[in-house]
Amino acid sequence: MPLIQVEHIFKSYNLGDVPLQVLKDVSLTIDNGEFVAIMGPSGSGKSTFMNMLGCLDKPTSGTYILDGLNITKSTLSELADIRCRKIGFVFQGFNLLSRTTAIENVELPMIYARIPSKERKEKAIKALEAVGLGERLEHMPNQLSGGQQQRVAIARAIVNDAPIIFADEPTGNLDTKTSIEVMNSFCKLNEEQNKTIILVTHEQDIATEKLSAIFKMNTGHRTND
Repeated sequence: MPLIQVEHIFKSYNLGDVPLQVLKDVSLTIDNGEFVAIMGPSGSGKSTFMNMLGCLDKPTSGTYILDGLNITKSTLSELADIRCRKIGFVFQGFNLLSRTTAIENVELPMIYARIPSKERKEKAIKALEAVGLGERLEHMPNQLSGGQQQRVAIARAIVNDAPIIFADEPTGNLDTKTSIEVMNSFCKLNEEQNKTIILVTHEQDIATEKLSAIFKMNTGHRTND
């Protein structure tokens, strides 16, 4: 059974009397452990689709099965529980609390999950070490480079052992060299921890040339336009 199975998804928003259709008849399957790039120009509905897959929103019609569960029939509280247990998010803006250290930023999802303080700290350290920031635990965001801040965001996304990571334009604010470093972090999580990575990007080179160089043409990775 696929980890993610989307069948004939539609999404529209009502703008006064005129419906705005953002997604039209989208179908997709993603298996556990895949690294998938969802591509398209700005305004094509990529982020809307990611919000659907990430259980932040529901489709207007169609079916979405996540790990055997029909998400389209889930309540808001059930969706929140699914996000807490199964999904981590990384965005273009790092979304770190500016007056909070790296380790404290990474601990935040575990506070919502009511994980005890000692366990939170241990897991946060492990997550930061996994992205190469074991020596930056007490640094504030303004003491970190853009790439380091994004890796803190990645550590925060994986700290609850979520099997799926959604990354929405994660290299959009970074230069080429730093983008490759961040992509390497995603690749390492995919290859060493079997995380399913779903990358949303409009950057052709990120989804093809850079990924191909990093993956060395690993056929387990694919792109979807």
